[in-house]
Amino acid sequence: MLSVMFVLTSILSLLPLLPLAAQQIDRTVLPIAEPNYPHSTVFDARDAKPPPPFQVTAPKGAPNVLIVLVDDIGFGMPSAFGGPVPMPAADRLAAQGLRYNQFHTAALCSPTRSALLSGRNHHMNNLGGITEIATTFPGNTGQRPNNVAPLAEVLRLNGYSTAFFGKNHETAAWEVSPSGPTDRWPTRSGFDKFYGFIGGETDQWAPSLYEGMTRVEPPHYPGYNFMTDMTDQAIAWMKFQKALTPDKPFFIYFAPGAVHAPHHVAKEWIDKEKGRFDGGWDKMRDETLARQLSMGVVPPGTKLAAKPEGIKDWDKLTADEQKLFARQMEVYAAFCEYCDHEIGRLFDAIGDTGQLDNTLILYILGDNGTSAEGGMNGMFNEMTVFNGVQETVQDMLKHYDEWGGPSTYPHFAAGWAVAGDTPFMWTKQIPSNYGGTRNGMVVSWPRRIKAANEIRSQWHHVIDIAPTVLEAANLPEPKSVNGTVQEPIEGVSMVYTFDNAKAASTHKTQYFEITGNRGIYNDGWFAGTIHRLPWESAPRCKLLDDKWELYDTRADFSLANDLAAANPAKLKELQDLFIKEAIKYRVLPIDDRSFERFNPALVGRPDVMGSRTSLTLSPGMVGMSENVFINIKNRSFSITANVEIPDGGANGVILAQGGRFGGWSLYLKDGKPTYCYNFLGLQQFKVSAPQALAAGKATILLNFDYDGGGIGKGGTATMLVNGEKVASGRIEHTQPMMFSADETAGVGQDDATPVSTDYKERDNAFTGKILKVTVDVKPIGAAVKTELDSEGAKEALMKALSD
Repeated sequence: MLSVMFVLTSILSLLPLLPLAAQQIDRTVLPIAEPNYPHSTVFDARDAKPPPPFQVTAPKGAPNVLIVLVDDIGFGMPSAFGGPVPMPAADRLAAQGLRYNQFHTAALCSPTRSALLSGRNHHMNNLGGITEIATTFPGNTGQRPNNVAPLAEVLRLNGYSTAFFGKNHETAAWEVSPSGPTDRWPTRSGFDKFYGFIGGETDQWAPSLYEGMTRVEPPHYPGYNFMTDMTDQAIAWMKFQKALTPDKPFFIYFAPGAVHAPHHVAKEWIDKEKGRFDGGWDKMRDETLARQLSMGVVPPGTKLAAKPEGIKDWDKLTADEQKLFARQMEVYAAFCEYCDHEIGRLFDAIGDTGQLDNTLILYILGDNGTSAEGGMNGMFNEMTVFNGVQETVQDMLKHYDEWGGPSTYPHFAAGWAVAGDTPFMWTKQIPSNYGGTRNGMVVSWPRRIKAANEIRSQWHHVIDIAPTVLEAANLPEPKSVNGTVQEPIEGVSMVYTFDNAKAASTHKTQYFEITGNRGIYNDGWFAGTIHRLPWESAPRCKLLDDKWELYDTRADFSLANDLAAANPAKLKELQDLFIKEAIKYRVLPIDDRSFERFNPALVGRPDVMGSRTSLTLSPGMVGMSENVFINIKNRSFSITANVEIPDGGANGVILAQGGRFGGWSLYLKDGKPTYCYNFLGLQQFKVSAPQALAAGKATILLNFDYDGGGIGKGGTATMLVNGEKVASGRIEHTQPMMFSADETAGVGQDDATPVSTDYKERDNAFTGKILKVTVDVKPIGAAVKTELDSEGAKEALMKALSD
């Protein structure tokens, strides 16, 4: 007995000296604990045996993982699922892998993304909506809790290299500044590398980019587009990583801003789509369903769900409307095909490195349904509708030839969104209908998935991606990450479907909810209520008065036959189940407030500026979003700039906010102080001093006296230099709600697109010395407060909410 104990003790004492791979590793507690070697008693290193290096490696054979998430494309758009938009890379991948035709998202951007990267429902990530409408209610705070570790962090701590390219929109808007906190930035959420933009959208020709947590300028070359840039970055990173560590698996999250508005794509891609959509959205719906039936991506007998009442019949539109709307769809389709082309380049690059065979690719065609946020006519500049300005068809036709180019910030008419979600009725923002949540997904893993060009119809949800990846990598779900006990993963793995097309679905129940629109799926049945439409500013009724619909999805793929009246008992059963799930996953209380949720003071979320009325800025302070910059809208304000002019004079931007599609700038042109207010890219109002500044120190003061009497009114701008009035002029209109969804404020330069036509894009840095700039604002008047609470203001803000 003593000899057995001696041998056992000897073996245990040697365990710390064994390579980590040879030990029984506990991967349920992350990070994996480093061996605790006993303190050495050997004096000379020559006489001691060194322990093996501590290094965490992924399980043997663990695949590379590539998740591709395209933005704002619905089930009925891509050719891989019968849509009219050619997406050859998706088609090729499907031919060697699997098409999933019952995969679901959360119906909105941030909620879907957080669920995908965590395996938990979006309310458990505190992203019940986008961060810009966060509240203090658990489930809606906009701040991912520590007990929900992202998939990237789990993989990184298990020996993966991790990288993220593209759109984030999971970091709280008020945390995007040097003040942080930075806990929820991508590179502190498990990603070794991040290259992309932080918010919900960006100008693809002049994006607002970050490398890690550092704001960077995009490359400067003719025809630059972020879609190509991010692909170049992903390919370069992947090749670098594989060259250095060919046996170390990578995880790449590739999330283009495409095809979210603005729809930005080069003319050569648009020309390929010329005339393809002249038949209109009704014909597109019919033709798409016919292809879907032929391909088998919808079951035989699937009917086309009714079209929303607000969408006009194509043949009842005017010739001008048809011309404009067809052009909008041509540009959108071109954007889709271009996006897919770049994704195909990434696939090819992985193949060129010899890694494709053991790479699990999940190509998710949409984070929600196609976007109907363009309203009934679409828009040339998305910022117009956010500010309550309606563009007419005739106004937009003036930009027909430039649509999709750098001088536009466009979106398309809602009729195309409905058609793009064929065979369903509704669109993005509507989780209570599969038009908002059903997205095609293609999965390929040549080493593991032997089936090719097959369809999988098991019912699954975006929370199932993380557990699928973990099972594929032979990794357990962690119980603790970075010292925090974890909430259990709520999704289920889809690996069982890889080999068995007829296996029963394992995801049995799933709730849906976005700002009052809500639904519940349970074992083939679906019930939902549409509380507010994407183009409506307010709910249709009180939450308790909502009308629910009921569908048997086993026999009604497209949700065309409402059974609520015929089977009230089943409807009641599902409504009760929704409440049970809503309590379980922190969905309650349902918050359908619209305008109020944009005001931090009303809902309690952090506000960097708060009630401050003055902000002093220094050189180098750039990239400040509207969520962290002092608000000058709908009020009087002043800008005081203390500068020093060198011998020979100076030019360039002192302080600017916004860009080509709306904003303001204080700058020197030919040495003369100038203030420009760019109203939605439609009109530029300028006030300029008659004389250039002399060498030496100078104080420039710009006073704006707001007319008052409501929101978006004009005012008088007066400029003083060293205390003397030098110029004055009218600014007839101002933007009441927002300047830009992606462009920022900066001292000493106007990055991205220029506010004023007086200076060039990017080449506009101030050539003198800025000592400091102070922005002071006066209180908002009573009339403004009243109008800000009006239905018109609510409607504009709800348009902004949708992104």
